[in-house]
Amino acid sequence: MEIILIIALVIIGGIAFAASRKPDQFSVSRSAVYSAAAAEIFPHVNDLVKWQAWSPWARLDPQAKTTFTGPTAGVGARFAWESKKIGAGEMTVIESTPSSQVRMKLEFFRPMKGVNDVLFSLAPETSGTRLTWTMSGKSSFNAKVIGLFINCDKMVATQFDSGLANLKVIVDKP
Repeated sequence: MEIILIIALVIIGGIAFAASRKPDQFSVSRSAVYSAAAAEIFPHVNDLVKWQAWSPWARLDPQAKTTFTGPTAGVGARFAWESKKIGAGEMTVIESTPSSQVRMKLEFFRPMKGVNDVLFSLAPETSGTRLTWTMSGKSSFNAKVIGLFINCDKMVATQFDSGLANLKVIVDKP
């Protein structure tokens, strides 16, 4: 029995040590180039009601309970969700510069609590407009432990790629 306890403590200690060595901050970023002008793309990231048409998470659970408060677009627009599949949280537009960028405060309540910064930036490209989607924030100890077993950066990046592709279908119509 003592050997099992010692082995368990060594494993738990090893996991705690490995997690403590992970970075305290994270940042995930993806971008795509659209043939549409920034002025055509901007409303789809600035307006939280329009956001639902291309959001990868809205597609994961179309039955999620959603609430919009404040204006639907621009600074002060707020969107909250509650779902057994995608958890619960709230997103608030805190900065909006037409055809340039939208910054949001993203709060997760469930399955894990966290507050992140989300930035959508639009920049001219030779063939159109580059939209870059970035999420950054602090990594809690629990998130660091989970990150030892699940590649959360890859999981989020995959969702970002999906959302950017969904948006491309909407804004790059011939």
